[in-house]
Amino acid sequence: MNPVIGLLRAAVLIASCGIAGLALAADYPAPKRGVWVAKDFRFSTGDTFPELKLGYATVGEPTGEPVVILHGTAGSAASMLSPIFAGELFGAGQPLDASKYYIIIPDALGAGASSKPSDGMRAKFPRYNYEDMVKAQYRLVSEGLGIRHVRLVLGNSMGGMQTWMWGVTYPDFMDALVPMASQPTDMSSRNWMMRRMIIDAVRNDPEWKGGDYTVQPPALRIANVFFGIATSGGTLAFQQMAPTREAADKLLDERLKAAFNADANDFLYQWDASRDYNPAPKLDAIKAPVLAINSADDERNPPETGIMERELKRLGSARLLLIPASADTRGHGTTGLARFWAKDMGAWLTNVPKRPAGN
Repeated sequence: MNPVIGLLRAAVLIASCGIAGLALAADYPAPKRGVWVAKDFRFSTGDTFPELKLGYATVGEPTGEPVVILHGTAGSAASMLSPIFAGELFGAGQPLDASKYYIIIPDALGAGASSKPSDGMRAKFPRYNYEDMVKAQYRLVSEGLGIRHVRLVLGNSMGGMQTWMWGVTYPDFMDALVPMASQPTDMSSRNWMMRRMIIDAVRNDPEWKGGDYTVQPPALRIANVFFGIATSGGTLAFQQMAPTREAADKLLDERLKAAFNADANDFLYQWDASRDYNPAPKLDAIKAPVLAINSADDERNPPETGIMERELKRLGSARLLLIPASADTRGHGTTGLARFWAKDMGAWLTNVPKRPAGN
């Protein structure tokens, strides 16, 4: 097995993105929204919800091959329906053509239309983790939508980490796995330290008041901007956007003034949910072929650690598409731009054999 593919191909693809990006994204069927209620949902803490709301969006018809798409932290299904993502994937002739596939995008537990602290419980909401979130996604797809097997589970960032968890928890449920901007190992190093900093910044703000605030704590906005600049965006891209102190100040001021409507409790829970993420001990349970997609300038998952190559050797059928860094990539945010990997992913998926449900 060759764990690293596509460096040259990705470089060529990146070089062509400037031209391809000028074209309008392809049209695809209008997304449909829904909410399903999971009965008697038990959290890993032992807390139980008689009724847990789980929001979702679908693109395409239920007669198509099912595909599950998982969003990143602080996002929702809506964040995966942008021109730079869905517009490169779901249109006619594209890798996940919605005339052939039934695309399911859950709102993660704690986000979107799914149950979350800001619904009323505030800091009394169960302290959920990724295990709870993946369990909720699985119940939505299998019970709520009545699907027994999917062609693909694909996720980005938090969704990438949860894609690894789908593979180890429900190994017979999918033909293929595409985890992006993630690693299948313990939440650690800079990635966790920066998460701790944004969590603690809000918790230590006097206006947070143990979660019973009347106005959003001011630290929330600053922590969010700080985390975004520190852990996403790309070194070369930032240098190009802000080559002087004046340009850097202008960019920072714009980010600090940008609309930001997050709820502090939702925000804390979303980032804290990653605290015990670690699929590594069960990685051998994965049965589906894996195409891991990361970028060489990913601030949260730096490739120079060698972690991905080491872990992929444990799997029978796994490849890594590592997108080279450039002024056009965006660090951890690179994989959110589907143009960098859509064609390679589509070609790979075409060659992944189909497995019957339960096998």
